[in-house]
Parts: sequence; structure tokens; C-alpha cells
Amino acid sequence: MITAIDKNTALVLIDLQKGIVKMDVAHPIKNVLDKSAQLVDAFRKAGLPIVVVNVIPAGDASHIRKDSGAMRNVAAFATGNFTEIVDEIKTHPADIFITKNTWSAFYNTKLHDELQKRNVTGIVLAGVATSIGVEGTARAANERGYNISFATDAMTDRVLDAYNHSINIIFPRMGEVGTSADIIAKLSNRV
Repeated sequence: MITAIDKNTALVLIDLQKGIVKMDVAHPIKNVLDKSAQLVDAFRKAGLPIVVVNVIPAGDASHIRKDSGAMRNVAAFATGNFTEIVDEIKTHPADIFITKNTWSAFYNTKLHDELQKRNVTGIVLAGVATSIGVEGTARAANERGYNISFATDAMTDRVLDAYNHSINIIFPRMGEVGTSADIIAKLSNRV
């Protein structure tokens, strides 16, 4: 349940990029993108920062076991339009754009510095995949003291059980869990 949204809250969208949204996921990706776009509109109207994160896993192979076979697949992620943000998410030049190479949008990026410049104390997280990029970013945000809200209908995972584990077990230990509508309703009366 979303009880409050901080006065200085940023929307952080994880990996809503063309190569990722083509993958098989547990929830209809159209719904996830629609809810994410609604959050973008609400945050723009509220004059709050929007962070658009994409991933290029080939950029830093240090987090992949060298003998696992995964190294062969990493290069394929950086080809074509894999990293481009989907058209449904209307970005603006004033948005904060972060490219990550690991699960967390905070690891080896300027995200924390950009949020601190704007006095951000809270973040709303959405995107794909719930148990990987969203959870990895949430854990790092929690370690840095951000108040976190999770938009459950604006995220999905490749594995339904992984999504459910994050939503029901992990996220409530780090922040508040609710729908995009719950979050949008709280934007007008931020604390």
C-alpha cells in the first residue's frame, strides 16, 4: 500500500527498451508500457524528475562468470536497436538518461549524483525485469537511503514466480508496494 510520496521523488524506469520488451514476460508488456507511460505523464505534470535507464550488458562483463557460457550471448545484446527506449515512453531532453551494464542502475553510473543534485529523497520504480533490474536497483537505492515506492502493474518479469517473490517478499522490506494509480493519486499531496 502506498501511504505517501516524498516531495522530491523521481520516477525511475528500468530497461523499457526495444530489445528487452520483445522477450517473453509474465504479464502483457502492453499493459506494463501503458502504466509506465501514465506514470511518466503524471510525473511530468507534477514537475518531478524522470530517470530513463537502459542496459548494455556487453559493456561490463565483470559480473558474468567467464566459464558459464553467458559470455557468448552478451555481445548479441549490443546489436541493432536493442538499447533504444520504446516509443511508448515519451522521453524529453530534460530527463535523466542512465546506461547501466549490470543489474543495478546505481552501480558505476551517475544516477545517485544526478538524484542528489535534485535533492531527491524518494524514487518510484517500474520496468523490466522485476527480479533483476528493478530489484537490483531497489536494493542499491535502499542502501543509499531513498524512500522507495514500487509500481507493481508497471513492471513484469520473464518468470512469474520471480515477479511474485520480488513483489510479495523483497519489495515490502524496502518500501511501499502499490499500483501506478495508487502512486499517481499520492503525487498531488506529496509530503
